[in-house]
Amino acid sequence: MSLTLTKSAQSVQEALQSKGLNCQVVELPDSARTAVDAANAIGCDVAQIVKSLIFKTKDTHQPVLILASGQNRVNEKVIESHVGEQIIKADADFTRDVTGFAIGGIPPVGHKKHIDHIYIDEDLLKHDSVWAAAGTPHAVFNMRGMDLLEMTSGKVICLK
Repeated sequence: MSLTLTKSAQSVQEALQSKGLNCQVVELPDSARTAVDAANAIGCDVAQIVKSLIFKTKDTHQPVLILASGQNRVNEKVIESHVGEQIIKADADFTRDVTGFAIGGIPPVGHKKHIDHIYIDEDLLKHDSVWAAAGTPHAVFNMRGMDLLEMTSGKVICLK
């Protein structure tokens, strides 16, 4: 693990500190681009990985951030019932424009633009320790599952 953080990872570290969270961003030698990659690189269960997924509303083009447990698949119909309109998977350009980060390294905080629609998988709150991306496919940070609520003000939902 590197002691000097890349620019993107450092911006996430600063966002965490600005929220008063005592989380330390680390950069791994192996990729953490997917939930399985991250769990293998960290040595934790895939259920402890926070997948930060960006969708957008089909008609109004509003960003939707879903923080899902690495073991769970997002049920888009469930999200649509909360958002009030159909959602579509965001492309790489939209994702970078909204978050400032590339797909595979999107953190739950520190985004370029404000995101009103944030949903947290209830399964993540069952864990004392979860891991989230920190700006690059090699950067992660550890927190309590309940910290996701504090750092994002997201709505806890059942994704299944």
